[in-house]
Amino acid sequence: MDFAQHTIDLARRNVDEGGRPFATVIVEDGEILAESPNLVAQTNDPTAHAEILAIRAACTRLGTEHLTGATIYILALPCPMCLGALYYCSPAEVVFLTTREAYSPHYVDDRKYFELENFYSEFAKPWDERRLPMRHEPRTDAVDVYRLWQDRNNGERRVPGTPAAGSA
Repeated sequence: MDFAQHTIDLARRNVDEGGRPFATVIVEDGEILAESPNLVAQTNDPTAHAEILAIRAACTRLGTEHLTGATIYILALPCPMCLGALYYCSPAEVVFLTTREAYSPHYVDDRKYFELENFYSEFAKPWDERRLPMRHEPRTDAVDVYRLWQDRNNGERRVPGTPAAGSA
């Protein structure tokens, strides 16, 4: 099966049905684990991006939060939210089929705080210099929740079974 073409076809069907032009297909050992189009327009859920939905489905199916053996096909370079989810699930590879530069004459998402051309630079700023209004309200009890987690995990700080940084 041509998984890249399957991703394109899934996105095309979504547009035909009134959705947005994005899709994700997650493959492991030549088998589709999960797939999803972007369902933001259909669900009014701003987190219902194709990558997020497909990652949720694949991880649920496998009973893990890691997709270390998977290849994830996405229609276009991911937004920051989806990029974070992709990093977090640690796939073997992500294959994107077009770039924002290529599709920008046909589609743009420039909502407040989310203009992609400058969004990534927002991450590099200290939290109090970002465009999104943020306020730090320090609470000692908040750190106590992490102490409790560590105590319940035999003093370990790392999540058991998580692929470590630098591992293949």
